[in-house]
Amino acid sequence: MALEKIREVRGTGVYIPGNDLDTDRIIPARFMKCVTFDGLGEYMFYDVRFNEDGTPKNHVLNEAHFQDASIMIADSNFGCGSSREHAPQAIRRYGFRAVIAESFAEIFYGNSVTLGMPCVEAQADDIRRLAAAIKADPSTEIRIDVESETVSFGDDSFQAVIKPGAKSALLEGRWDPIGELLEGDAAIAQTAQHLPYVEV
Repeated sequence: MALEKIREVRGTGVYIPGNDLDTDRIIPARFMKCVTFDGLGEYMFYDVRFNEDGTPKNHVLNEAHFQDASIMIADSNFGCGSSREHAPQAIRRYGFRAVIAESFAEIFYGNSVTLGMPCVEAQADDIRRLAAAIKADPSTEIRIDVESETVSFGDDSFQAVIKPGAKSALLEGRWDPIGELLEGDAAIAQTAQHLPYVEV
């Protein structure tokens, strides 16, 4: 079965301010003792969202009108720190489908794209304008057009950047290398039959 071709992402957004939000803040290391990534979403940004006793802190992700947000907005160098793939997994499993930020750590960017989750780079002024619109009206719909690399909200829009390799992978449904490999199973088996050093 072919992977989904991701041409656009629509949804409401939530702005999480602060530069250099690293992967340890996104998913604290103590929650990484898991066999699969299932359930990681509930621990996303756990230490900034909850007290030690599990009671919620005053954090934007705990506000009722942002509970259904599916597009995360951040500042610069988002996803820096260790290369743990658990960070984008936690964001994706929490319910987010895209991240818009000024810049991203390279490994975080790549790990996000392999989940079909676009990382969109935008100018600081555009981020602030989008954040202000969301604050004024949390129900504001955001539309990310992957092909044109634009972000639209209300009557406003701005040009953004999606790296060429990521853009083509999303548009062509080639964003999951493991999925692609599994789809080529028959071709792999056929090739293996003609290799003298492979027993089939």
